[in-house]
Amino acid sequence: MTTNHEYSSDPHPIGLVPWSDTTSTHTDLLAAKELVYDPCGFICSQPVPESESAEYAAHEFTLDGLAVRFRVAKTTPTKVGQFVTAWKRSPGGPIEPFDAADPVDLFVISCRDHDHDRHHFGQFVFSVDALRRHGVVSVNGAGGKRAFRVYPPWVTTTNRQAAKSQEWQLDHFLRLDQGGPVDSVRARELYHP
Repeated sequence: MTTNHEYSSDPHPIGLVPWSDTTSTHTDLLAAKELVYDPCGFICSQPVPESESAEYAAHEFTLDGLAVRFRVAKTTPTKVGQFVTAWKRSPGGPIEPFDAADPVDLFVISCRDHDHDRHHFGQFVFSVDALRRHGVVSVNGAGGKRAFRVYPPWVTTTNRQAAKSQEWQLDHFLRLDQGGPVDSVRARELYHP
């Protein structure tokens, strides 16, 4: 028998189990579970906080068997867009960019902005391959970035480099601020590249 998660009277359909401990889970990740993961029927493991990137609400978890790294981007005072870290600690001690060969499938970057009584909320869902193509993750230890800027659709870019970044990034953006249900077709496309 197939269970229709969207219309099931069971508050916890098969696979949709509440996270047992959310005391250290950022509100954006809790919102993603409520607005995206549960309605789409995604099966998520309990998120594990990453202490070294706690400033960006870093967590790791699995979603339908895919390894996910979650971050919350920050607005900075002097540049448009939002800033987020994407690094790991090397076995020798210093930090380095994630590598395309690392056991990570998706990077989810949550973005919010409160501007003139408007509330914007969404997330970028980047596959490792997309970040590799754009030089964010390293390949065989070469290249990559420890941090980068994201440009949600509500941001007006101010230079060509930012506009170029926003153009490719928006292909990976999921709006969560529409006041209605999240676009589940788009969510499935992004979370299952």
